[in-house]
Amino acid sequence: MDIDTDTLPAFARGCAVLGSGGGGVVAMARAAALQAVEDHGPVRVVQAGELDPGLLVMPAGTAGASAVMLERVTGTEEPVYLRDKVEELYGTRVGALMASEIGGANGCMAVAWAARLGLPLVDADGMSRAFPGMNQTVMQLRGISPTPAVVCDERGRTLVIDRVTGRWLERLVRSSLEAFGGQVASTEYVLRGHQVATATALGSVSRALRLGTDLPAPLITGKIAEADDAILVEGLGADQGRLVRLEAGSEFLAVLEDGRPLACVPDVIALIDTRTGEVVQAEQVRYGLRVGVVRLLCDPIWYTPEGLRLAGPEAFGLTGLQSPPPSPPGFPCRAGTGESS
Repeated sequence: MDIDTDTLPAFARGCAVLGSGGGGVVAMARAAALQAVEDHGPVRVVQAGELDPGLLVMPAGTAGASAVMLERVTGTEEPVYLRDKVEELYGTRVGALMASEIGGANGCMAVAWAARLGLPLVDADGMSRAFPGMNQTVMQLRGISPTPAVVCDERGRTLVIDRVTGRWLERLVRSSLEAFGGQVASTEYVLRGHQVATATALGSVSRALRLGTDLPAPLITGKIAEADDAILVEGLGADQGRLVRLEAGSEFLAVLEDGRPLACVPDVIALIDTRTGEVVQAEQVRYGLRVGVVRLLCDPIWYTPEGLRLAGPEAFGLTGLQSPPPSPPGFPCRAGTGESS
């Protein structure tokens, strides 16, 4: 499977859905990926089973505020700086790239960087969606070391962080953003080929491609009735008379109807503009917008006790809530294996 100029639009839309309302500005990352693919050719997508056991796999993405990404044009050499420093640290060549998170802009940035580096892209990622914390990864749950980690900017100014936990990595990178101008490229949780099958969210690139053309039915279709202190969706058509509330932070966190959760993090919650078909990010919600509210499950590991502690409702300050049973089509993998069911 390749990602080329024909498949990239669907892939980008799927990444936007998996952003769960966050994950950065997909449109700009999609444009960067399109330019890279036009310049360097399609990106080959490989499965975990195709990787040599000792192959060095470099997760990669960006960190920073969406507003900065809109205002600041980055360069094209960040992936080169990251790869060169990782190869120096590990004493071997990087053999494949992987998205640190498939949701939002970083899914498309992984395509752009794989094209520019001439590397295959692994059909996996670290989250199976977008999460705000760099430590909220499957690799963290599976005991992969987050360091040595590398962050850099478009001028090649590079910072190496070592011998810290995932939580400390998150704190140190966030504290360095101001010095870097609000945005960095990063790689962390570098792993070997034999670890990919058991320590990542498998099938995420393929899933984004499918979601770009085939979304599940919405939980509710309606219009945004309030978008200030709360986000309220008032049902229209077949959903006339219904009213749901969305809880949101950097991403959409929960959908509630009469106090009952219809969806809750770690579920993916997406808003789709019913007039344009475009994905609506949390910061784009406005009064009167016609939307469909979509719920998707993410990788099964996030529904385990360990996963919920790291990225469940209470990790985002939502006490007393939990994801409802998976009545919509679920994640197409068996828990703990990533294999098709």
